[in-house]
Amino acid sequence: MSYLCPLCHTPLNEHDRQWRCVNNHQFDRAKEGYVNLMPVQFKHSRQPGDNADMMQARRAFLDGGFYHPLRQAVCTLLDQALPAQAGQVLDIGCGEGYYTAQIASALESRSIKTFGLDIAKVAVRYAAKRYPQVSFCVASSHRLPYADASMDGVVRIYAPCRAGELARVVSAGGILVTVSPGPRHLYQLKAQVYEQVVLHAQKEEILPGFALEREETLSYVLELPGEQAVNLLQMTPFAWRAAPAVFQSLAALERFSCETDFTIRLYRRNP
Repeated sequence: MSYLCPLCHTPLNEHDRQWRCVNNHQFDRAKEGYVNLMPVQFKHSRQPGDNADMMQARRAFLDGGFYHPLRQAVCTLLDQALPAQAGQVLDIGCGEGYYTAQIASALESRSIKTFGLDIAKVAVRYAAKRYPQVSFCVASSHRLPYADASMDGVVRIYAPCRAGELARVVSAGGILVTVSPGPRHLYQLKAQVYEQVVLHAQKEEILPGFALEREETLSYVLELPGEQAVNLLQMTPFAWRAAPAVFQSLAALERFSCETDFTIRLYRRNP
């Protein structure tokens, strides 16, 4: 499968480390193997997405295995629910590839090709260098650079994406797996930042063209050393609201207990 040109939406073909469309729009393949399909006119900032500090914190935390149960649950669900003849799977908002690489490994015996997409170039560069078995690109999740009905499965862990784009790229009978925070996700960490902790609101996501087939929760308690508690805070949106003293107090702790609470949903694309 080729990518679609983000400018004219025609197929891109690879020629000598370049992806090129019939209208001669060209995109270089980086030495790490990924392709940047994020034209400058589509950017809302110079470096969209997570910055290097956030990416490094997330990498250190995830490499510690603290979200391994979530990764395993997503991979198992994918393998069970994907159509028998599935050929391609996409991880939207793949970051540094922690989930993407395991998805590729779990589906390797079925010869399913795995793609990863993220808006953050620094994360995709790292992912492509570390996981060459995955096809990574820098692109907007609101303008997916893939052909209609080209993906038999899509994974979306926290990442935003237009419902119409999901319906466009997922094949008939294909699946969408989403992960969102449950009501008490990271409750104790939030309590370090906010005087009053508000539980995550739970609402059913309506996705035209899809039927909700399964919903489950995954909850467990993290037991973190102080430096990993800091990494966890650094990779969350509410890190922006945390005073320096919060980071200092977490770093000084020998052990920090914190709840996880994930909601995992499986949607099936209507035939």
